[in-house]
Parts: sequence; C-alpha cells; structure tokens
Amino acid sequence: MPATRRTDAVLLVVAVVWGSSYLTAKAATDTTPVLLVLFLRAFLSALASVVAVVAVVRGPGLVTRAEIGRGSLLGLTQAAVLALETYGVAHTSAANAGLIISLTLVLTPLLDRGGGRAGVAGRFYLAAGLCVVGVGLLVSGHGLRVPGTGDLLMLVAAVVRAAHVVLVGRLATGRDLRPLQLTAVQSVVGALIFLPPAAGGLPALARTDAMTWAQIVHLALFCGLFAFLAQTWAVQRTSATRASLLLGTEPVWALLVGIGFGGEHLTVLSALGAALIVVGTYWGQAVERAHRASPPPAPAAPVEPALASGDAVP
Repeated sequence: MPATRRTDAVLLVVAVVWGSSYLTAKAATDTTPVLLVLFLRAFLSALASVVAVVAVVRGPGLVTRAEIGRGSLLGLTQAAVLALETYGVAHTSAANAGLIISLTLVLTPLLDRGGGRAGVAGRFYLAAGLCVVGVGLLVSGHGLRVPGTGDLLMLVAAVVRAAHVVLVGRLATGRDLRPLQLTAVQSVVGALIFLPPAAGGLPALARTDAMTWAQIVHLALFCGLFAFLAQTWAVQRTSATRASLLLGTEPVWALLVGIGFGGEHLTVLSALGAALIVVGTYWGQAVERAHRASPPPAPAAPVEPALASGDAVP
C-alpha cells in the first residue's frame, strides 16, 4: 500500500473509531453509572499510556515539567469534555450526539482568534448558521420542540471541546512537547478527577459483565490512546487539509453506527437536519482553510496630513 493511501487509511480508521464511541458510551452507561464509566475510561487510558511512556523512554526524562504543567491543564478541560459528552449521549441518541458534537469544527475558528490570522470570512458565518438550523431540525424529531437534556449537554460539550482544541494549540504549538507524554498526563489527571465521585460505585465492578468491560476498554484504548496517537502519526505525514477532510467524516460514521448497530432511526425532519449539519460543517471547514491560506492584506500606507494654506513644503 502506498504511503499516502496508508496514511489516509489510518485517518479514516480514527474517524470510524471516534464515530463508534457515541454508541459505545451510550451502551456502557445503560448498565453502568456514568461517573464509573468516566473513571474507568480515564484510568485504563492512563495505565496504558504510562506503560507506553516507560517502554518507549529509556533512562531519565520520562516526562518534563512543561509536559506535566500543560498536560495537567489540558487534562482538566479534557475531563470536562468527556463528562459532558458521556452524560449527553446517555440522554440522547448516538446519532444525535455524533452530529451535534461535529459543531466543534465550526466553533473552533470562532474561538481561535489568536491562531493564525484573527477573524474569519463572512461566508463562514453562513455555514455556521446552516449548522445551527440543522441542529434545530435534528433534535426536533417528529415535530419542533425544545431540545432535550442530552442534546443541550452535547451542545455545551461542542463549545467546551472547541475551547479545548484552541487551548491545545496555544499550549503546544512551537514547544517541545511529546504527544504520548501529554496524553499520559491528561489521562492521569482525568482519572484523579473522576475517582472521588466514582469511588462509591467501585464495588459494583464485581457485577459488571464482559460486554460492558469490552465497551469501556474500547472507549479507553481505541477511542482514546490509539486514536490520539494514530492521528498524530498520520497528520505528521500528510497535509492538514487532507487530514481534516478525513477526520471530518466522524459524524457520518456516528450516524451510520447508531442506525446500523444501535437500532436508531431518523425522521424526515431529523434527516434533513443531519444533512444540513454535515454540509455546513464541510462548507465551514473549506471557507476557514481558504481564509487562512490566503495572504493577509497589506498594511495601508500612512496618509500624509493635508497641507493648510500657507504651510511650507519641505
């Protein structure tokens, strides 16, 4: 397999894995308390990433002070994202969750005023508006109604996730920070955050069935550690544009997995909303990429003050 196709395949696998995470999390929270799922997901990811760091790094320098500091801050925001997403998907459909969270792609440039050039093109706001209309239709179900608790939580999760992405860029760009070490620190912080509220449910693990354990392992190791490292590996070998197009198929896979394996269905109105979200998301991505690729406007030439009558010309 040529290198380009291999890289594309890896990115597509990441998108599929992330798309499957919503149905997996929903199924896991049907039998296990949300806080316990969150703790186990973070703990298993932390355990695997720490083992990987120890195996990869020889001698001193397992993790630097900068990686601990910045990774801890990112761990806080990542824990908030996971909590909102998991509580959200527990109260809505996996298809809805995957489509609503895709708003992160159009929210991120709106929040990222310092990355690259400030501001976005006017057409970007049209694309974002199309996504908002799509969300309204998607959550309306069989008729226009107030969004449910799960839908609202996923909307908040999309905002917080966009802020997390911006924060990652601000803290990591141009600095010698290793992805595996950052992942390990973030996962450890998440496990420490979720442990106290989940501690009361730990005895229930003795009654957890094999299917639920498999779902939690999938969330921790495949949707977490594997996906992050595979994404980093692939992005280093292709263009950001190509990577974003392939990773941007995540909501499509979430929809297909929810319908194909979760028995979920969309009404005509919801299907129209889903289509508007996907179209608006891709349109917004294209506008934002073109805006960043275009040269910045040249600074205006200074205007000489007008000479008053009687002024001398030097």
